[in-house]
Amino acid sequence: MSMIEEFKKFALRGNVIDLAVGVVIGAAFGKIVTSLVDNIIMPPIGMLIGGIDFSDWKWVLKPADAATKTAEVAIQYGVFINVLIQFIIVAIAIFLVVKAINKLTRHEEKAAATPADVVLLQEIRDLLKQKNNTP
Repeated sequence: MSMIEEFKKFALRGNVIDLAVGVVIGAAFGKIVTSLVDNIIMPPIGMLIGGIDFSDWKWVLKPADAATKTAEVAIQYGVFINVLIQFIIVAIAIFLVVKAINKLTRHEEKAAATPADVVLLQEIRDLLKQKNNTP
């Protein structure tokens, strides 16, 4: 088997295609969540705490120097807070989607009727148990 044939077999398997679709949708979902956090959630939170924008919060280790043209060195913990909130929102959204899918699959399993022969065998088993337990 040539390397091209092996690659074709690998690339066209269902799991690889499903993974690729998941990555693309996940990237798009990440952009939506970033916009939600930065543009909708954080402004009211910032207003509630006095008009502060978390993304501006930083600890400056070395200020910028225009004379030597060196950039500022800072730990931007406000950006980290924004990313943490984004992660929490994504985790909650994924939890809700998985929970809904699980609920639907469990509902489908319950909806599946037990075959008549299985019901009959269960009744026979229960009658035999009753007969053996009575004195």
